[in-house]
Amino acid sequence: MEGRKVAVSALQFACSDDIATNVSTAERLVRSAHEKGANIILIQELFEGYYFCQAQREDYIQRAKPYKDHPTILRMQQLAKELGVVIPVSFFEEANNAHYNSIAIIDADGTDLGIYRKSHIPDGPGYEEKFYFNPGDTGFKVFQTKFAKIGVAICWDQWFPEAARAMVLQGAEILFYPTAIGSEPQDEGLDSRDHWKRVMQGHAGANLVPLVASNRIGKEVIETEHGKSAITFYGNSFIAGPTGEIVEVANDKDEAVLVAQFDLDQIKSKRHSWGIFRDRRPDLYKVLLTLDGSIRS
Repeated sequence: MEGRKVAVSALQFACSDDIATNVSTAERLVRSAHEKGANIILIQELFEGYYFCQAQREDYIQRAKPYKDHPTILRMQQLAKELGVVIPVSFFEEANNAHYNSIAIIDADGTDLGIYRKSHIPDGPGYEEKFYFNPGDTGFKVFQTKFAKIGVAICWDQWFPEAARAMVLQGAEILFYPTAIGSEPQDEGLDSRDHWKRVMQGHAGANLVPLVASNRIGKEVIETEHGKSAITFYGNSFIAGPTGEIVEVANDKDEAVLVAQFDLDQIKSKRHSWGIFRDRRPDLYKVLLTLDGSIRS
């Protein structure tokens, strides 16, 4: 019997610090992915400009915009409706006195299905997100789109297996992770790209779902309070299959439009027969609710 087949795409490009240029690039690549048959198309994290979190600067906080009537979201709603594709749209959200690293999920008819706010907020050299973003308050969510029920989390979230499992427990059939990651300003010898991929391949394999990760490329130099800081983003956007296998992967320098198709009915059957959800023991996982691993009576 013919299964429910869905084609997913990961986009990859270098960002300038001009919103109009970046949004136009994203639209061009979304159209290219659509031409290749993609149904759900992932754009990288905070693609409207440079990854400004290299610096703690008050003027960068002004880049945040309210979710309602956000111009880039509205434009992507029009594009999604025109092409009949699903587009998760990453943006810097202002919500009264709070600020979030957020993503709006646009369905294939242009409907905005709601937002997810990044839960895990990193704070290290070059990735000083706690200065800009409140911890997300949405919890991990899934979104019923035209083509599949999807889970979408953001960058640092991808290092936490609990996030992936929470989304799949809620019925996510595919996981999506928009990302901005590259070199480490404090340690030129540290290259996390292979570790980064393997962690997410593990999420795909442990949950028996496909996974899509989209990262940027290019060198971005930001003026910080201590002088210039530079990150070279390493791309390597990829699509993994339900056993964690890499199906498509980009390199670290070139713009890319990756597309892969999956039979979600076939994967569902394999996931159920494998027994990883049948044999879970939530009664033994109380330790996951603690900070230090100790359980007190």
